[in-house]
Amino acid sequence: MRDLKVPGERHPEKAHRPDNAQPKKPSWIRVKAPGGQGYNDTHKILRDHNLPTVCEEAGCPNVGECWSRGHATMMIMGEICTRGCTFCNVATGKPSALDVFEPGRVGDAVQKLGLKHVVITSVDRDDLEDGGAEHFAQTIRAIRHRAPDTTIEILTPDFLKCDDSVLEIVVAAKPDVFNHNLETVPGLYPTVRPGARYFHSLRLLQRVKELDPTMFTKSGIMVGLGEDKQGVQQVMDDMRAADIDFLTIGQYLQPTPKHHAVERFVTPDEFKAYEKAAFGKGFLMVSATPLTRSSYHAGDDFARLRAARLEKMGRA
Repeated sequence: MRDLKVPGERHPEKAHRPDNAQPKKPSWIRVKAPGGQGYNDTHKILRDHNLPTVCEEAGCPNVGECWSRGHATMMIMGEICTRGCTFCNVATGKPSALDVFEPGRVGDAVQKLGLKHVVITSVDRDDLEDGGAEHFAQTIRAIRHRAPDTTIEILTPDFLKCDDSVLEIVVAAKPDVFNHNLETVPGLYPTVRPGARYFHSLRLLQRVKELDPTMFTKSGIMVGLGEDKQGVQQVMDDMRAADIDFLTIGQYLQPTPKHHAVERFVTPDEFKAYEKAAFGKGFLMVSATPLTRSSYHAGDDFARLRAARLEKMGRA
């Protein structure tokens, strides 16, 4: 597992790109350096079980706060992604074979961390016939076996190169929340997320609801990549048309000079305006702040999500 400080040679596929200046972060983005007993305890459990986390691989700014509370987003199916998104700090290349013992180690770690809510994500695995769908399902089942009271949120790849039926494998395993991020507005896909397709990702989430109408669905985007406010509003409308329950919006932060440039830092007031607009469009839950990430405060947000559904059912 890699250290938080990553050497430049980690991204050889990005070496040909020109450097983009990394602007100074405004005061509302700065966070404390990770540390403390809770952080160290979480770090040890994850190392003992040989489990990568997206917290480290993606260089999340919230790692100190989350790990201090015993929260971590575990990343299954290896540390090498088959995609090369320009915003992402996860390494691109040829992944290793799946570790058949990994689901059990995840279940054990969740139990030892005493998590009430866990988020499981993965790299893209376009090399696998099912995109890793069965591995997700096995991981969900392992957590249910070892930590039956823990609610499970998954953040999946798009399964773009797979048969449509693979989605049924994941949904049948009954995660509590199915999350797949759209990441940005459709007009920026060619430069930000070139290996993906906007409407495929949108349709994936819509199909989850068709397969299991009771399952919560969730998606998120980053801002500051060059989108405009009208584009963000359109993504919100598209998500609601796909019956997505929960929206996250956070500030894009550039991992290295070889990654997509930060076009601007969106102000806290603008995030509040996005939050208000999203609730107005019918989302059950919205998290829109500069430091929002898919799994940031996910457990607390899940509790509010369930409460919002119950309240909505009571009004119906």
